[in-house]
Amino acid sequence: MRTAIRALAITAAAALTVTGLAACSSGSSGSSGDSKTLTYWASNQGTSLQNDKEVLTPVLKKFTKETGIKVNLQVIGWNDLQNKIQTAVTSGQGPDVLNIGNTWAASLQATGAFQEFGSSEMKAIGGKDKFVKTALATGGAPGKTVTSVPLYGLAYGLYYNKKMFSDAGLKPPTTWEELTADAQKLTDPSKKVYGFSLAAGSYTENAHFAFINAAQNGGDWFDKKGDPTFTKKANVDGIKRYLDLMQEQKAVNTSNAQFDNGTQAVAAFAKGQAAMILNQNNADATIQSNGMKADQYGVVPFPAPEGGKQVASHVAGINLSIFKNTKNKDGALKFVKYMTSADTQKTLDKPYSALPVLKSAAEDTSGVSEETKTFLDIYNTKSEPLPLVPAEDQFESTVGKAMNDMFAKIATGGTVSDADIKSALQTAQDQVSQAAG
Repeated sequence: MRTAIRALAITAAAALTVTGLAACSSGSSGSSGDSKTLTYWASNQGTSLQNDKEVLTPVLKKFTKETGIKVNLQVIGWNDLQNKIQTAVTSGQGPDVLNIGNTWAASLQATGAFQEFGSSEMKAIGGKDKFVKTALATGGAPGKTVTSVPLYGLAYGLYYNKKMFSDAGLKPPTTWEELTADAQKLTDPSKKVYGFSLAAGSYTENAHFAFINAAQNGGDWFDKKGDPTFTKKANVDGIKRYLDLMQEQKAVNTSNAQFDNGTQAVAAFAKGQAAMILNQNNADATIQSNGMKADQYGVVPFPAPEGGKQVASHVAGINLSIFKNTKNKDGALKFVKYMTSADTQKTLDKPYSALPVLKSAAEDTSGVSEETKTFLDIYNTKSEPLPLVPAEDQFESTVGKAMNDMFAKIATGGTVSDADIKSALQTAQDQVSQAAG
């Protein structure tokens, strides 16, 4: 097992510091050592880093008022977050508390750099029973004490343009076969309108859909020992099905191969350049900020092929972790308790369109929109967790980047066959095996 995450190429992280709060002063032990100060790295959840600053600043000021503990906030974009965390792990210079993509939980846990939430820590933040079981299960590898707890719940859904579907006499698809037929019918390159928009240049998005499509086929990416099984036919077929939206159906603009984050695909959808997108439930703010009204689109589960397993998403979301070397553990635990309290969750779930990770909120659906009910159903009944193994981060980077390359090949007129996919997955598998060895 690795003692530290093997860092990807280190890039400069785009960060935003809350006005009026001291700049991040992390030392070799993680925090400034001041019991009245915490450094917090927050992932970009809103429409921009600036938007996150506006959402979080009053929430953090309230925490300071209640506890006397100041919070130095940095909001970090997704293109930089994993590298920044990996650098902090290897250097020992990081924040006190940070957001992580919950799919990284087992990988980060394996570094030994993060505080376990044992019985005393769980008691300090309000107890494990307050969390939705599905959400808390993402906190680390099975059988191990979790090193992260849920903050925001997320799931993928199929967003569709109501007018485009209505004008074409179509209903939202319930099978993959219907989806591809609809996507082709709704594609009109002469008008620069396509049935689908994909973040085809994002390794994280591509890895997520490699997992979901393979899961619909009954595939898996690691065996019980945690060894990679990337080249299984179910995995190859799942990736081919996804690539073929651009390659065979030609229902995706080849320019999407350059979309390196989900917001670009969302913007194309909101501007009427695509009839459908696959995105997480926090896409609403970006859709509406691009001029599309809430009543102009709908959401249904991402459909499986006929006879396939009904997996519409992975159990997505954002978790909170504490660096083990923080000099302010008590303050960090108070902060985690505050951020996962019912009041704070209610405050933050709305602007971020997050799904509840607290049982009390998940069980109360009064006044909840139909869209939110759809996402709750996906999250609780049609989702599976990404592999809870230390090498999960390497699965995302190797398989996701291989898919980036495949989409780029298609976009430039090339063809990707089953054999090409299997060969690329074999290379990715070898890389993961060598790293583990």
